[in-house]
Amino acid sequence: MSRARPRLLYVTDLAYEARGRRYCDEDIRLTARLREDFDLALCHPRDAVALMDAFDAVVVRNSGPVLGHQDAYDAFRAHALRTGARVYNPVTGRADMAGKGYLPELSAAGHPVIPTVDRRADLGRLPAVDRYVVKPVLGADSIGLRVTGPEELHTLDGLTDGTVLVQPHIDFVHEVSFYFVDHDFQYALYTPDTARRWHLEPYEPTPGDLEFARRFIAWNTLECGIQRVDACRAPGGELLLVELEDLNPYLSLEALPASRQDEFVAAMKASLWRFVAGSACVETSR
Repeated sequence: MSRARPRLLYVTDLAYEARGRRYCDEDIRLTARLREDFDLALCHPRDAVALMDAFDAVVVRNSGPVLGHQDAYDAFRAHALRTGARVYNPVTGRADMAGKGYLPELSAAGHPVIPTVDRRADLGRLPAVDRYVVKPVLGADSIGLRVTGPEELHTLDGLTDGTVLVQPHIDFVHEVSFYFVDHDFQYALYTPDTARRWHLEPYEPTPGDLEFARRFIAWNTLECGIQRVDACRAPGGELLLVELEDLNPYLSLEALPASRQDEFVAAMKASLWRFVAGSACVETSR
């Protein structure tokens, strides 16, 4: 790298309209802070392949569901793997980055995950309940999610080819998300009112909560990048994994006090400096 200030291509879709969130606000504020350390340009996901070779690294942030630009994302990923481009997060993630097929795998292996199957032959692994959640394996942002009764499960076409997931509908106590930079825990947020999914407040996790979240960060084996572990608190008090977002997790920074936002930005900057320099991302504990 020949420049004193690394050049970052920041991939985002400022026009994407998410339910209950304004992705563009988060990226506008975050890039304003990153410009303190880096030369930075923003681009839409469909423009990334044409521009990325001129930058030291590509940062994928609030780019919206890949389903909206699947062809462009496939080309971006293939180009990154072929050229060795430095993409943050690296495109080798095993979780939502590759679809939600990891959920039935983790469920079958006995991890603390909402029971999940993707084949009709495995429906017997699910508890008998009145309602089930059906979601596409390649879904995101609740696209295609629906709730159905048990009588419909055996007629779902997606359970033949593994394109949908089925889970029991859980009346959870609350949802809680844990945010990590590299393997370093940053903060947690939860939904005190389950009817308002994106009304989030800071949450102080217990040692057991952090142990739960860290096991999935370790499972994913991404050395660098930002990950969000989404969980629900079951009626019995235990946490169950909802999803592990490792592609472009929304950070909900606006729910944090200014001091915690500053801490996150500092951690992200330090991670990016290491990443661009090709240094190992140091795992710490806090």
